[in-house]
Amino acid sequence: MAKAAEAFRTISEVAADLDVPKHVLRFWEAKFPQIRPMKRGGGRRYYRPEDLELLKGIRRLLHAEGYTIKGVQKILREQGVDQVKAYAHVASADKASARGRAGKTDGVGRAPDVPKIIAKANLKGARGASDRPIAASVSLESLLQSTIIELEACRRLLLDEELVAATSPAQLTRARQG
Repeated sequence: MAKAAEAFRTISEVAADLDVPKHVLRFWEAKFPQIRPMKRGGGRRYYRPEDLELLKGIRRLLHAEGYTIKGVQKILREQGVDQVKAYAHVASADKASARGRAGKTDGVGRAPDVPKIIAKANLKGARGASDRPIAASVSLESLLQSTIIELEACRRLLLDEELVAATSPAQLTRARQG
């Protein structure tokens, strides 16, 4: 029988829900003072629904978005708990959209989702030249085109470096002089 959404959860239930070990939750409590489960006699922890939401946001930032502990601490300090909780909702939406597009891939085994990349950039506060969110100031096509141009420039640089590495110092000197 499932618990009601507003019911308190034990550390075991939260660990299972987030798919992290219990010791990780205890570690996060030490690193993030915003996580304050209620403790009963014997030190048993009971997590409120808002604690669970915050933990889901922290897990999303650390595991899916690639933030460090310090990075998440900075977000909590500068943008507040609500911003981190918003990432918990992004995680729910991502799971739902992943279920909706199951089986639709780009031929490499993953589904292309450029609008989601732009949405993540906007959620992280990335801004265009006019201080509007990226999606509002740059069209998707121009964003992709500029990314392709930048990647091609990087490829050319890498190929030149490989050529330089394969060339002897004497050949390089002659090539530079003439």
